[in-house]
Amino acid sequence: MKNKQILLAARPLGAVSESNFSLVETGIPRAGDGEFVVRNHFLSLDPYMRGRMDEAKSYAASAAVGAVMVGTTVGEVIESKHPKFKAGDFVETRSGWQLYGISNGGGARRVDPAFVPLSAYLGAVGMPGVTAWIGLNEHGRPKPGETVVVSAASGAVGGTVGQLAKLKGCRVVGIAGGRAKCDYVFNQLGFDACVDYKAGNLDADLKAACDKGIDVYFDNVGGPVLDAVLGHMNAFSRIALCGLISGYDNADALTVHNFRSFLVNRINLRGFICSDHIELWKPALAELGQLVHDGKIKYRESIAEGLENAPAAFIGLLKGKNFGKQLVKLV
Repeated sequence: MKNKQILLAARPLGAVSESNFSLVETGIPRAGDGEFVVRNHFLSLDPYMRGRMDEAKSYAASAAVGAVMVGTTVGEVIESKHPKFKAGDFVETRSGWQLYGISNGGGARRVDPAFVPLSAYLGAVGMPGVTAWIGLNEHGRPKPGETVVVSAASGAVGGTVGQLAKLKGCRVVGIAGGRAKCDYVFNQLGFDACVDYKAGNLDADLKAACDKGIDVYFDNVGGPVLDAVLGHMNAFSRIALCGLISGYDNADALTVHNFRSFLVNRINLRGFICSDHIELWKPALAELGQLVHDGKIKYRESIAEGLENAPAAFIGLLKGKNFGKQLVKLV
């Protein structure tokens, strides 16, 4: 038996391609004292990984060329010499893009697939869900009756943001790409409206959906969508800036023309990283887990089969081809 790993073969020059990755085989790791080995079942693919592929100043260290690509996984412990984890436990770890991982317990979380499905611990009950919870509650601070707008509304973060805002009594408007995604956001996730930015009428459609203006904007994309939203923000509104996926492969796409709105409307813009709020993860995960268990938060997944298909799935994610949370099934 062998371990398979995907390494960062070269840093991208512009858009990511499959040549930036390499697939290798190694031996399965063995646990030393204070360690355990995990057979990973699912790998999470997330937009932040694009930033880690570059060698630039950021909130986290760049992935090293020749090293296993960074990423979070869930799987089953198959060998343990750790006092707090035993064989048969299901855990979330930062194993990266590989079939088997080894951990000393740092950053590991025991999970219960009988409470919510195992894959959900990489989505609504994982980092994306916590990101949604922190961004909305700490930086958006919505009040009942306010209008909350969410970009990438059919994604793992955006879909959770909107459902949490609905539970707080807000009017929620999503922005997504394509009629199928908008129909899902409206009919399945329960948003009050969803605007298709690909339809070519973003400004007019936003005005129609947000006739009382926008009080909170949760931004996952930046670029032209942010520019359009700025034209409809209310006085003393808030923007939680979570991601800039429209410019990850092309920084020129992030140009903002409607900057005047920040001053005129006294907008509070806050960029945030969920790891800056470690003290909030426990209450966030507890609430999210219960909401998913009770069926009050719904989610959708795009699942690629096999580690070898992770690069193509990741490239598709950056181009908006995924529908919901992007995962790779490893077993």
